[in-house]
Amino acid sequence: MGVFVVAFDSPTVVIATRNPGKLREFAGLLESSGLTIRGLRDVGLEWEFEETGSSFAENARLKALAYSRHTDDPVLADDSGLEVFALDRRPGIYSARYAGHGATDGQRIQKLLDELSSHGSDRSARFVCALALARRGDLLIETEGECGGTIACAPSGSNGFGYDPIFFFPDLGRTYAELSEEEKNRVSHRARAVAAMREQMSLNRRWQSPSK
Repeated sequence: MGVFVVAFDSPTVVIATRNPGKLREFAGLLESSGLTIRGLRDVGLEWEFEETGSSFAENARLKALAYSRHTDDPVLADDSGLEVFALDRRPGIYSARYAGHGATDGQRIQKLLDELSSHGSDRSARFVCALALARRGDLLIETEGECGGTIACAPSGSNGFGYDPIFFFPDLGRTYAELSEEEKNRVSHRARAVAAMREQMSLNRRWQSPSK
């Protein structure tokens, strides 16, 4: 996909999430852009988008398009999750629903550890993040990022959210949940996807209106 330079009537991007941890991460990753970051609740979008896609990219795309039709601000949506290779890349796109609707992070982590315990010594895994930026029903940019690591035998650390306490990042010798916010924002799958998107957006205030 080519580079799109997006015109904003106001320097605001709506992040298609109600997860405070994810919203905080995006705010940190986009801090130097000069953009105002808002979540779905901030713009009164309380309805839930049902993820029906067959890939991270498709879910991010559908989510961005759906929410962008209900606000004038551009919408940045992500779909991200954990792929464990010994589990045939599960939980994958079902990462948030791995232990059923309403399950806690701890319950999802325990289910994954229990399942992995009977699959030998291979604990390699990766986090994947797909991003899609849309405005008023038009898809503008799509990017992806990933980060490789291993699954720890037990949770460790209190930072982050989701599967962060069991995702061990070998380059730093700690789990995601043991990293500071600044460290995670340098190496994470989401950081890499955002960096690719910022490159495409060319955030230099030379805005052009998206074609209609």
